[in-house]
Amino acid sequence: MNGHHLILGLAGPELSADEIRLFEKLQPAGYILFTRNIVSAAQTRALTDSLRELHTLEPIIAIDQEGGRVTRTKEIAPALPSAAELAAHGNMGTSAKAGILTADLLRLLGFNLNFGPVLDLDHYPENQNSLRGRCWGRDPQQVIDHAGIWNRWMRKHSVLSCGKHFPACGRALSDPHHDLPASKATRSELLAEDIIPYTALMPELDSIMLAHVLFPAIDPDLPASLSPKVVRGFLRDQLGFDKHLVLTDDLDMGAIAERFPDNTDVTAALEAGNDLAMICHHTERAEDAAQRIGKLPSHVLHDSEKRLDRFLRKKIPVPFAWSQLKWDETCREIEKLREEVPVLEASSAITQSPVADY
Repeated sequence: MNGHHLILGLAGPELSADEIRLFEKLQPAGYILFTRNIVSAAQTRALTDSLRELHTLEPIIAIDQEGGRVTRTKEIAPALPSAAELAAHGNMGTSAKAGILTADLLRLLGFNLNFGPVLDLDHYPENQNSLRGRCWGRDPQQVIDHAGIWNRWMRKHSVLSCGKHFPACGRALSDPHHDLPASKATRSELLAEDIIPYTALMPELDSIMLAHVLFPAIDPDLPASLSPKVVRGFLRDQLGFDKHLVLTDDLDMGAIAERFPDNTDVTAALEAGNDLAMICHHTERAEDAAQRIGKLPSHVLHDSEKRLDRFLRKKIPVPFAWSQLKWDETCREIEKLREEVPVLEASSAITQSPVADY
């Protein structure tokens, strides 16, 4: 069964018997954890260890750990400053240190892939498009500088990275967690600004996540995450991201779920050129999704299989040995860095996206 093209979420802080049976059967490429899965540091490490025990090869064990309000460990550890706060602080050494501490915390918990950095340019800072506080700025060079050094030092400390949300979720006027945003931006306009951080940081990104945003000037019918014109034509063929692992954002988000209610989103994602489809919340549909993937023509998945094999066999680092002493030390270092970086005033829009609550 072709579950190895899926990233799946978990229901709670420990694996249920049904989840164990499902995951052993499907052998997904990996998993993503959210706040609902994290009760304590020791429990989280036990959970990630139990996931690894279901696989022969190290699976992807991923998380959204951007800092600020998108900090899935906020109930068990201090939160690092957000991208916006680090960029406003302007100290490259501080951004680098934030990347180091992000990696050290995650490796202790057993994670090997962080869905960051956010590379979206902040085109509409007053809009509720889920990105408030999560962007490194509006200027491509500022994003390259700060996201780049954060990413570099996180990877130096053996946590893999994922640039997101290609090509430009910052162009969205609404929140894709609720509906499908559309942007009038043309390919030329995207190349002139939004794509620059991706191409500049290409050698230092391990994977790319696609945006649930419609760009009618490129593809009037499908959102970027499911569009062959965006994934294969733009990202892979034109820009040369043919070696990177490419995946969708969560397919359970409102932008997709209401339009593709029968797992056609999963097959559309792989046909478009994604290597992985991500089902974060409704994993009861994973078995049917895997069966549908198995019916795709072999040529659709040929290159993807090679990328996945290379990623799983050669890229994934092993976690730190668990150490309460190291955990406490890392949390103290995070608190110290948090004190150095001024807190930005929250806008009323910040609390209105589900992204901070998962």
